[in-house]
Amino acid sequence: MKQFAAMFKARTMEFVRDRGTFFWNLLFPIVLVFGFAFAFSGRGQELFTVGIVTGASETAPDLLHFLEIEQIEFVEYPSVATETVVERLRRHQLDMVLDLEQSEYYVNVESPNGPIIEMVLGATGGVELERREVTGEPIRYVDWLVPGVIGMNMMFSCLFGVGFVIVRYRKNGVLKRLKATPVSALTFVTAQAASRLVIVVATSIFVFAGTDLFLKFMMNGSYLNLLLITTLSILCMISVGLVFASRLRSEELTSGLMNLVTLPMIILSGVFFSLEGSPPVMQRIARAFPLTHFTEASRAIMLDGAGFLEILPNVFFLVVLTVALLLIAALLFKWE
Repeated sequence: MKQFAAMFKARTMEFVRDRGTFFWNLLFPIVLVFGFAFAFSGRGQELFTVGIVTGASETAPDLLHFLEIEQIEFVEYPSVATETVVERLRRHQLDMVLDLEQSEYYVNVESPNGPIIEMVLGATGGVELERREVTGEPIRYVDWLVPGVIGMNMMFSCLFGVGFVIVRYRKNGVLKRLKATPVSALTFVTAQAASRLVIVVATSIFVFAGTDLFLKFMMNGSYLNLLLITTLSILCMISVGLVFASRLRSEELTSGLMNLVTLPMIILSGVFFSLEGSPPVMQRIARAFPLTHFTEASRAIMLDGAGFLEILPNVFFLVVLTVALLLIAALLFKWE
């Protein structure tokens, strides 16, 4: 434990004393969140959006004129997805929902577009449908974005803060010197991982709390569940960095390989945009990334109020992947 404590303290102080890296990890995600909050503070599009729930092959004749309006975007959903579509209406992601099987329509009475699109529907012959009301506050883009930005910052901090540093140690001969000490490889690796875990968790909490103080994010779930999925995701990303650090000696090669992993994760993990409606192959590939499971689970907690059982598949994936990657890193690790 003394060896572990010494290695933990040394790595943590090395990070804190590097003021450039320290403040970059704090300021970059904050600037990014505020930047996107300002840039996308508006609605983002001028057209109305209507969800259509149908299992029938033909559309009701009295709705043909309504469905031909070019200023309205119509999105079709299967009949089994009625609850999901209505939930999107509660979030103001849709302006109206037409359920053609049940001959009814849903409108959000808290949406400013609700009365307008309802008047258009009545003027085009859709008054025969039964009216249903729902309520719900809108989800801002920044509410949806913040888990992705924090997750992206966690990914870079874990991969480059662990993998890149250990490779530099190996290249500079630091690991060769440590090999001559009583410190075991397991102690060294776990100390590096623990130090990075504490740093990234603290940084993530600071970024979230600091931006939430001004932007007031939507939070419908448990902060404890959010902390749990954050910690597990950080451990999983650290284990990815340890796999890279187990053998490589070249910083240039390590940087290239890490970028080869991080770029697809940023694109496919839903950091800046949703993968809903993307090709199934792309969605299956995204499921293999830990960042995908973090953004998915954290958004479910914050926006949908998901409990532990709802995020259990994400927790299970992160735990299994972390254990597997740590075993691979331990088997491949070399001092020199």
